[in-house]
Amino acid sequence: MRMLFEIDKKNYEKGGKTARRPSVRGIIIKDGKVAMMHSVRYDYYKLPGGGIEDEESLEDTLVREVREESGLIVDKDTIKEYGYVHRIEKGHIDDIFIQDNYYFLCDVFDEQTNQNLDDYEEFEMFKLEYVTPDYAI
Repeated sequence: MRMLFEIDKKNYEKGGKTARRPSVRGIIIKDGKVAMMHSVRYDYYKLPGGGIEDEESLEDTLVREVREESGLIVDKDTIKEYGYVHRIEKGHIDDIFIQDNYYFLCDVFDEQTNQNLDDYEEFEMFKLEYVTPDYAI
């Protein structure tokens, strides 16, 4: 998959303990709007998705994470690679946090299911919204 860009905040000390947390994100477009998760508590938007579990494929992670966060059900036959972003910054626990965020274009079925949010997602009050790209930015 092609790298879209790298974010290196250079706010960490080299040689420290490193933590890696790869994730996937779904780019879901419907009627010119993008499916986004809105953190009502902190008023920011992000694409639905999340962390990859052990031995889980990128596509399986995408399907699972989009369903858990948003309630949307990804049509696996429509998944297309878009690219990834490589991010390096000071970690909260470890000295250096490295994350590759893999982005996929995909469609979803009309039916939805209930969200199954993590504790922090519940705290932030994640809500699915379809917004114009300009609005989300």
